Parts: sequence; C-alpha cells; structure tokens
Amino acid sequence: MNQGTAWTLRRANASDAASVAACAIEAFRHYIPRLGLTPIPMTKDYGAAIANAQVWVATQQDEVIAALVLDVTDEGFLVDVIAVRPEHQGTGVGRALLELAEREALRQGHDSIHLFSNEKMTENRALYERIGYVEYKRLALAERTRVFLRKLLKK
Repeated sequence: MNQGTAWTLRRANASDAASVAACAIEAFRHYIPRLGLTPIPMTKDYGAAIANAQVWVATQQDEVIAALVLDVTDEGFLVDVIAVRPEHQGTGVGRALLELAEREALRQGHDSIHLFSNEKMTENRALYERIGYVEYKRLALAERTRVFLRKLLKK
C-alpha cells in the first residue's frame, strides 16, 4: 500500500480515460456478488465523461488511485461517480474528492450537491450520511433501488 505518499488532485484529460475506468472497476467489483449485477460505474464510458462532464482524478506517482465524475443535471450539481481503488480506501482520498466536489458546486453557483447510490451499498450511504448528505428520494428500478441523497452547502 502506498498510503503514506500524498496524492495530487487534477482535472482528468482524454488520456486518463482507461485509468479512470480501471479505477472504477477495481473500486466497485466487490459489489457484484451483493448486487447480483454490475454496478453502473464499472460500465461507464469515461472518455465521454471526460469530454462532456467534469472529471477529476487523484494520482500518486502518476497512477490514478481515485476518480470523481461531476455533472450538472436538472436536479442540480451531481456527484455522478466517486471511485477509490481498494488499496487506497480509508486514506482520506475519497473525502478529499468529495470536498473538492463541494467547492466546485459552490464555485459554480450551486447551494447543494446530490448523488445516488444503490440501496445495497450500505457502507457508501453511511459515509455520505456521516458527512451531511440526507436521503430525499428512492427510485425502484427493474434490478436495483437507487437512494438519492443531497447535502446543503454553506456559502
């Protein structure tokens, strides 16, 4: 584990797409048995996300160790994907990316930030709730139930 080495946060560029995809696959792979399906972040087109949304990466020694996809939707400022490679989970890099997301939301004129997670991803939901996200909606889909959470931001 390279937990002792600091990471660098930067905007992703087109050449990062494969590394971001690999990061998401590693971060979400362990959910497949629990969910009985492939989590959406594992199948996302990160090249398109980098071109059309706001993608950030955390790198350590030129390796992508975590990734964040932000977007603006009809509901406001969205954390679309946050993925941290398993060996870097618990090091604070995910929290650093979520704090960056909040700063970006405020900078871009939003007073809240929202995200959604599978109801069976209980660890993720517990983390979000600990840092101020509140559930506001559930959406039952054919194979999954999405839990929507929002955090009000202080200007």
